[in-house]
Parts: sequence; C-alpha cells; structure tokens
Amino acid sequence: MGLCRAKVTQFLGAKQYSKAPDGGWGWVVAVAFFLVEMFTYGIIKSFGIFLQDMMEEFGETNSRVSWIISICVFIMTFNSPLSSVMMNRFGFQFVVMIGGLLISTGTIATSFTSSLNQIYITYGLVTGLGYCLTFLPTVTILSKYFSHRRSLVTALASTGESLAMSALAPGFSVLRDKIGWRHTMAVIGALQSVIIICGVLLRPIIIKPRMSQSQNIETSYSKELEALKTQENVDSLVLENIETTNGVLSLKDTCTPEENTSLDKEAKLETAPNSLEKNSRLLDFSILKDSSFVLYSLFGLFATLGFFAPPLYIIELSVSHGMEREQATYMLSIMAVAEIFGRFVIGWVLSQNVFRTRKLQVLLVCVIMMTVDLVGFTLVTNFYTLALCCIVYGFFMGTIACTHIPMLAEDEVVGVERMSSAAGVYVFIQSFAGLGGPPLGGVLVDVTKNYGAAFYSCAVGMGLSAVFLGFVRPAKKGLPCRRR
Repeated sequence: MGLCRAKVTQFLGAKQYSKAPDGGWGWVVAVAFFLVEMFTYGIIKSFGIFLQDMMEEFGETNSRVSWIISICVFIMTFNSPLSSVMMNRFGFQFVVMIGGLLISTGTIATSFTSSLNQIYITYGLVTGLGYCLTFLPTVTILSKYFSHRRSLVTALASTGESLAMSALAPGFSVLRDKIGWRHTMAVIGALQSVIIICGVLLRPIIIKPRMSQSQNIETSYSKELEALKTQENVDSLVLENIETTNGVLSLKDTCTPEENTSLDKEAKLETAPNSLEKNSRLLDFSILKDSSFVLYSLFGLFATLGFFAPPLYIIELSVSHGMEREQATYMLSIMAVAEIFGRFVIGWVLSQNVFRTRKLQVLLVCVIMMTVDLVGFTLVTNFYTLALCCIVYGFFMGTIACTHIPMLAEDEVVGVERMSSAAGVYVFIQSFAGLGGPPLGGVLVDVTKNYGAAFYSCAVGMGLSAVFLGFVRPAKKGLPCRRR
C-alpha cells in the first residue's frame, strides 16, 4: 500500500522546474482544461434547450426559468475569491475534484426536483459553486505550465466550450426528445463526473529559477569568506578558553543555558520547512493597490456588460426584422463556429515573437472591433448582414474570452506569481456585471419595445472597457497614475 502511494505521489506529485516547461505534463493539463471547459461553460451555454420543457412542466414564465442560469453564473463568479483561497490552501487537485463532485451531484439532483425553487438550489447554488471551484484552478495552473506558448495553448484548450455548444447541444436536444429532459439531465451529470478525473491530473508545479553564473560565483565567494571568519572565531575561542590545571590542558564551558537554547532554535530553523510558504496569505489583496490591476478589473467589469446581448436577443432581433424563427436560430450556430475560429487565430497571433510584448494592444484592438460590431447589429436588417455581424461577434468574442483571464499572468498586468489571487478578485468584480447586465438589457427592451436597445447598452459597456484597457500599460509604467 505504501509503495503504491509512493508511486502515485511520484507520478502526480509536485515537480520543480527552473522555468515554465512549455510542454511535458503541461499538455495533459491542457487536455484537462479542455474537458473542464466543455463540461462547465459548454453545458451552461447549452442549458437553454431545457428552458421550454421546464416552463411547461412547472407552469412558470420565461423570466422565472431564466433565473436558473443567472443564479448559477452569479454564484460561479461571485465566489471566485473562495476558489482562490481554497486552491492556495489545499492545492489545485483537491479543489477541482471537490468542484467536479458538486457539479455532478447538483446536475443529477436537478433531474429529481419537483419545483423551480428546488432547481434554483440544486443547479443554481450547488452546481454553480462547483463551476466556481473548477474553472479558475485549471486556467491558473495551465498558465504556470506555459510561458512562450501560453496564449496559443490556452486558446486551443478553451475551445472546449464552443465545441460543446456546437456539438453536444444538438446531441442533448435529440436525447431529450427520446428520453425526456430529466433523464437527459442525469446523463449530463454523469458525464460531468469526468471533471473529478481532470482534477487528479492537475499535477502541481514549482518554478525555481536557477542562479546565473555570476550569482553562483558571488555565492561561492561569500561562503568562502564566511568559512574563513568562522575558522578565525573558532581558533580565538579555543585559545581564550584553554586553561592549564596541574599541567593538564582543559576547555572551559563558556556557553550559558540561554545561549544553548538559542543555538538549538537556530539548528531547528535550518531543518524546518520554509516558514514563508506556510504563512503565505491565502488571498493577496495587495493587488488592489496596483493601478494596472484596478484598471484591468474595470475593463473586465464593463466588457462583461457587452457580452450578453447577442446570445440572448439575436433570435428575437432577427424575428423582429421579419425572419422566420427557425432561420433565426442559425445565428447562434454561426456565432459558435466563428468563436472557435477566433480562439485559434488569437492563440496563433499572440504566440508570434512580434506580438509577445504587445498582447494588451492586440486585446485592445479586439475590444474596439467588438464595440463597432455591437453597434452594427442595430443598423442591419436582412439575414446576410445579420449573419455577418454574428460572424464578427463570434470571432472577436472568441479572441477576448480565451485571453482576458490568462492575460493576468503577463507582467504588464500582475504577473504569474500573483495570478491565483488576481484571478479570484478579477472574476469576483465581473460577477456584478454578469448579474446586472441581462436585467438591464431586458428593462431597456421593455421600455423602448426595441431589441436593438440591448445591443446599444452592450456597445456602451464594451466601449468603456476599451478606455480602461488602454490605460493598463501606462499605469504599469507609472504614466499617468502611480502605484499607490
């Protein structure tokens, strides 16, 4: 038993590197992240196929049923600091395994509910908390395994949610027609247990940079000087404390009990584990003193306001322009395919040498293009122009969605060392826009009787996010604002 445990620890335990390996076990972590994306965000985006069934079975309105996803997403993002604290305290593997267990349990429990309020608890709270404990740890540890290829690998691995939306959603829809929404939900919950296995595969990584040759020479020289000083002290101590008694040389005991105790403590300190690691803060709120992080968080807050309208209202906007509802549903598929393509392209672009020091500028261009496209939705009226807007939206949605959190690991924002805490606080700030954005768009639509109003509000939010993003790099350099 002990031998088996030792082999498992050797295989899945922490491994030390002098720098990010940019491969190796990192590819296994990338596959794990792909599966986590597929069975978290991919399922959330596909949940709409069950809304009509729930409305009919429970006799509820569209808005009441829609709160299931709102609660789930809010719990997932609002509790992101908890995820950061837990992964700093217990490690990535344990937290993701617990998250996978909560997701699977909550989804399966949803298939046994008898009211909408029970689904708010099983799927909204339980599954939402599970989503919270799985996404952040996987994207954080993936960023630690890769440096030069970080953008490309993250972009490729994050296509899991888009593939789930374009491939799994139709499959679940067919399954629902055959066995009903309850049994389909139970099947999804069973499939989501794969996340527990993904958690096991998140092998911890320790980055300890090697000392340069000059640092080695300096350290060696310092040790030699210290050894010479120690030898001199020992020689003088021996000469001072030797006394002759009846012609016999003897050594006096010059150490007091207090000094002996002090020496014992020093010896224990030498062999004890690193106390700094044990006493490190579980959540580093000092990042809030970093002007660049504050500005980047404001970018994330307002960008989230710009994400929700097209997936929610594109079908109704298309119908209001005279399209058939069946034809309008193709818009979502167009977005999903374009989003996959956007993730591939941005991953390749940011991995090129010419853009490695200009990642924030590339992201800023994508945000500006997204803003223009959101305005374009309100100006076009036929199928082909709306489809073009959906292609542009899906493409740039993919570029932003797969880079905005990994971008925290860049030195221009906070750096990979503080990413665990930064990601938790960043997503927590985003949660308020995620909760308030859809209701705000709904109010504007109700007041104006025009679905385009929701797209205008998203364009304003995305435009403001571009302004804050533009100031992140100058803030890091201390140009117009200094670190407090």
